[in-house]
Amino acid sequence: MGNTNTPQKTERGWVVHLPPEIAQTLNVAEGSVALLHTEDGQLEFEILPPLSPELSALVRETFEESREALEEMKRLGD
Repeated sequence: MGNTNTPQKTERGWVVHLPPEIAQTLNVAEGSVALLHTEDGQLEFEILPPLSPELSALVRETFEESREALEEMKRLGD
């Protein structure tokens, strides 16, 4: 394994994009992500499959349609 996959910190834990070798070993779809969080001093995790091509296209389309409104909300802040 050549590349190091740095977890992305979120409000509730970390997101790790699983390398293909790990996905294959875990028998999950390539492109899956692991969600890591702590509970009672232990590391817990969930594995989420990648978005379907249809859902991914819908998200991109919705984002593009809402881009101006999202940029305005970002500009105005919370």
